[in-house]
Amino acid sequence: MLIIELLNLLCRMAHSRVHKDRGELRIHENLDELGTDLAEYIAELSEASVKERGVFAIAVSGGSLIGLMGKLCETPYNKTVDWAKWYIFWADERVVGKTHADSNYKLVKDALLSKVPVVPSHVNSINDSVSAEEAADVYEFHIRQLVKTRTINVSDNSDCPKFDLILLEMGPDGHVASLFPNHPMLDEKAGWVAFITDSPKPPPERITFTLPVINSASNVAVVVTGESKAEAVHLAIDDVGPDCLSLPARLVQPTKGKLVWFLDKPAASKLDGSQFSE
Repeated sequence: MLIIELLNLLCRMAHSRVHKDRGELRIHENLDELGTDLAEYIAELSEASVKERGVFAIAVSGGSLIGLMGKLCETPYNKTVDWAKWYIFWADERVVGKTHADSNYKLVKDALLSKVPVVPSHVNSINDSVSAEEAADVYEFHIRQLVKTRTINVSDNSDCPKFDLILLEMGPDGHVASLFPNHPMLDEKAGWVAFITDSPKPPPERITFTLPVINSASNVAVVVTGESKAEAVHLAIDDVGPDCLSLPARLVQPTKGKLVWFLDKPAASKLDGSQFSE
């Protein structure tokens, strides 16, 4: 077992880079390698959080990153992860029924929750039977109650929740969660959970964590795959001047937490190598 762990560590070191301003980059040859590394990363954070706090509060988005988490359902993680201590939240959600094809809850349930022994009451999905505005309000109130009991930690320098991990995917336009370029929601400073009714991607009604909540997390991981997102990765990570400062993915800057990017080679193909140190 020790040999396997050492090999995994050497593998991660071989493709891990540190950007001078934008966190750690883990660049992978293929999706299988990325999925393996992502599962190991989540499992390690889970173990550390459970050991320190007794719980692991994780927020996820939708998209292909959920499929890449699939290795958590396999050996050894399905046996070694302390699933009973997981509390699962959504960093953004579409305001549709839980069985709807667009539901992030359905995506996570089908790919993960139905295959591992997470406690059902620890799965914190939105109320999909109300308006987007009410769903956001109710979700924020629910999270506030869990912050009071320290199921979710509280930020050191604000009243924001401090999730142990927030997992995000980035779109070709640079959006993360349901925070889109040039959208007024990027300027939200006070609220934890916001609603939108004009998403540029269907469905239009969604709820989303705000940037202050994302940037208060202990750990934020952004998963990006595919050549179609290479330009957005470049704009989100490289030193490109002031023109892209409002790109949502570039605004992900944990205040006291750690930022890690999980990229495949096509997504990383336009990065400026001079910005990295091995």
